[in-house]
This record gives sequence, structure tokens and C-alpha cells, in this order.
Amino acid sequence: MIIVHHLENSRSQRVLWLLEELGLPYEVRRYARDRRTMLAPPELKRVHPLGKSPVIEDDGRIVAETGAIVEYLVEKAGGRLGPPARRDDVLRYRHFLHYAEGSMMPPLLALLVVNRLGLLGRPARAPIQRMLDAHLDWLEGELATRDWFAGDRFTAADVMMSFPLEASRHRGGLDSGRANLTDWLERIHARPAYAAALQKGGPYAYA
Repeated sequence: MIIVHHLENSRSQRVLWLLEELGLPYEVRRYARDRRTMLAPPELKRVHPLGKSPVIEDDGRIVAETGAIVEYLVEKAGGRLGPPARRDDVLRYRHFLHYAEGSMMPPLLALLVVNRLGLLGRPARAPIQRMLDAHLDWLEGELATRDWFAGDRFTAADVMMSFPLEASRHRGGLDSGRANLTDWLERIHARPAYAAALQKGGPYAYA
């Protein structure tokens, strides 16, 4: 049985969603954030020294980092929701699997930090927002040519892209003016597996 160490309102919601999509059995161990700092609790350090979520346990293995977990689970499920057949789609799949954390999350995290700094962070807000807007504009154009990020079918790349785009709608300026991205969000939120993962994971601010 796969154990998911799941932190509320975090990137680990994607892991629960993918497990539901793949139909793999799992158990959720929930962790609440510190209400003052909003950081993960120290209990997570007993699972992995960095004390971050998501982390999964499976057959005695500890796997951390969302992208690595996604690849592990896709492989465990025999490649379902993995790379498509066409070469161009394979390259897009790999790109978005890593782009979600490597390129999209840094400006979102920077925006979160400067917003918490209040007046001290104000000078940095506009340049960070411009950086994020460049990402959102590019992604809007990408979904003008196809339904899903890797191609014409839903894959684990869409699962990876969910959190940065949900966070962008919550605090990064993504609204109905970018119709392709908002339509994509509505479609993923309508998936039965997504709803099932929300029930398993508990409250989630970005859905």
C-alpha cells in the first residue's frame, strides 16, 4: 500500500489526484501547517530530512519531489497517463512535467514572499508579476492549439501543471481573460478522480 504524506494546501494534492486517476490503492497521512508561519510541521522530518511534502512510501522506498513521485507512479501503473506515442507530444510531456516546478513555481513563490513583506515587498511586486504574466500568456497560447498540455489526451503532465495554475488563479492574476487556461482548469476540476482526491486530502484552498 502506498502511503502519501500529505500537507494541507500544498503541491501534494496532485499526488492524490494522480493516484485516483491511476486507480492505485493508497493511504493518506495528513499534516497541518503551522498557523503562524504556514510552514510544514516538524513531524514531516521524521519521514524525510527536508521535512517537505509530498513524500510517498512504497515497498520500503521513500520517494520525494512531486515530479519524481509522478514518474514513479506512472511507471508503477504500467505507463498509463505517461508519455504519448508521437515524438513531439513526448517532448511536450517531458517539458511540462519539469516546467511546472522548474519554471512556473519560482515566480509564484517569489510573489507569495513579497506579498507577505507588505510595504517592503512592494517594489518587487510589479517585476515579478510581469515575469509571471509572460508565463501565463505563453501557456494560454499553448492551449490554443490543443486540449491538453502534452497533446490531444490527458496525461500526468496536466496533473503536474495543475498546482501552479491553480495558485496563479488564486494569487497570480490568472482570470477569465485567459480563456484557454480557465477552461482547462474547469475541465480538470470536473474530473471524477479530482473530486475523489479532494475528499481524501481534505480542505484545499486552490480548487
